[in-house]
Amino acid sequence: MSDYSSRKTIPIQDVNEASNCAGAEPYALMVLGDSMMPEFEEGEIIVVEPSGLVKDGSYVVAHVNDEYIFRQIVKRDDGWMLKPLNPLYENIPVVGIEVAKGVVIMKKRPGKRSEQKRYL
Repeated sequence: MSDYSSRKTIPIQDVNEASNCAGAEPYALMVLGDSMMPEFEEGEIIVVEPSGLVKDGSYVVAHVNDEYIFRQIVKRDDGWMLKPLNPLYENIPVVGIEVAKGVVIMKKRPGKRSEQKRYL
């Protein structure tokens, strides 16, 4: 497994502000850590659609506690939560789907052209 700890983390908001892209254009992020294993491995690239339809079970980039986080958004009887796929991490209760700032529409393993998966 590669060590990504030495890489500099760039907040998503800075990437969007610095680019010439419209706010609604898809962007790519690299998965860091193991909170979304086994579906998303560290080092994979995810493509995020900022204006994508958020629904129960969507993989999203959300803004909670003054940071951006990659999780699955899930509807429960008592409200919404951001769920990591790795059971070693805790669920994060949220007020509603408004915390989602983009929906993951695709993932790709770097260096492997044929290894990609779409989420629609």
